Amino acid sequence: MISTTPNKHRAPVILIALLLLLAGCSSGDDDKKEQADQSGQSSSRTAQIMEMTKRNIDLEKSYSAKLLSDREVVVIARVAGMLEQRHFEPGDLVEKGTSLYAIEQVVYQARVNQRKADVESAKAREYRAQQDAARFQSLVKKNAISQQDYDQAMAELRVSRANVSQAQAGLESAQVDLDYTDVNAPVSGMISLSDVNVGNVVDAGTELAIITPMNPIEVRFQLPQQQAFDLRQQRSQQQDRITATLQFPGLNKSETPPLEGQLDFLGSRVDQETSTVQARAVFENPDNMFLPGQFVRVELQGLRRFNVLAVPAIAVTQGLMGPQVFVLDNDNKARTRSVTLGEPAGPLQIITNGLAPGDRVIVSDPGGLKAGDLIEAQPYSGDSAELSAQGDKTSAKPPAKES
Repeated sequence: MISTTPNKHRAPVILIALLLLLAGCSSGDDDKKEQADQSGQSSSRTAQIMEMTKRNIDLEKSYSAKLLSDREVVVIARVAGMLEQRHFEPGDLVEKGTSLYAIEQVVYQARVNQRKADVESAKAREYRAQQDAARFQSLVKKNAISQQDYDQAMAELRVSRANVSQAQAGLESAQVDLDYTDVNAPVSGMISLSDVNVGNVVDAGTELAIITPMNPIEVRFQLPQQQAFDLRQQRSQQQDRITATLQFPGLNKSETPPLEGQLDFLGSRVDQETSTVQARAVFENPDNMFLPGQFVRVELQGLRRFNVLAVPAIAVTQGLMGPQVFVLDNDNKARTRSVTLGEPAGPLQIITNGLAPGDRVIVSDPGGLKAGDLIEAQPYSGDSAELSAQGDKTSAKPPAKES
């Protein structure tokens, strides 16, 4: 007969061994968890911090524009006649007063000669009237003639003098017409193709060519109405002039350096269709290299926004709710904060809503941050290029998580 007693005593021993094993595993897991918690609590990362304060920010704005010359002049014939000569080549730079065309002068010269003769004739009649008046004055004193005869002689003298003035005016008018046969440039600039060929007969008022002044030259462009309002407000607060630079897309800057100029006009009304305000800047164009009609980029310098909050642009990340930045709470832990973006200002980004003076914003390496990270704060060095380099190194990291 086989005994089963040993099996009965072995079962409790096995059970106790299993319980001890489970207890050991549980203790090990608790130790690992505690170590992990301690490790997570003690780890922190270094980041540069910018404390928000309101300040004035300088801006540079760039706009599409077109070169213009509002001093363009149409050359017209002032008298009728055959066009005998042209003294320029199309595209020439002409100076004010330069002779451009010659209209036949024969008729106008003859008219001048006739008016000169009229003047001489009128002067002769005036001389005779003067002599008669002098004689009659002597006779009337002797009562040799009546007072009426004397008065008649004096009236004829006055009429003869008026005739001289009239003849001289006719001569001056004829001389002006003769002078108009030499068509001169009314302004300096580049002249266009001739609209009328030599040999054609022109009338007074016929358009002959167009002269476009090349220096200075201007650009007109459109400002969004809010930017125009800000600019008008700035100009009312400070007298500094707004400078402008012309950039020519597609041209080598080393060979064609940009032109420097000034903003000299800001419109007084908003275009209802585009919600923009017209502006104008004027530039010196000494070499006449740039022509009206060219499309350019005009950059305005000296723009300023007053009493605004701004952070380095790299500090702004994109969260589920839109643009956000990381701020430090009282425990030096990172927290996300949704913000409303204003205008970019070079390496800075203006913030219009979401931040307040005194907030501490994390401005370095935001791409690797997550809400709740413990931060060892360092003051912002002010070097935005350094922050950009750090951002490039961490650009491959997962995007920041929102709290």
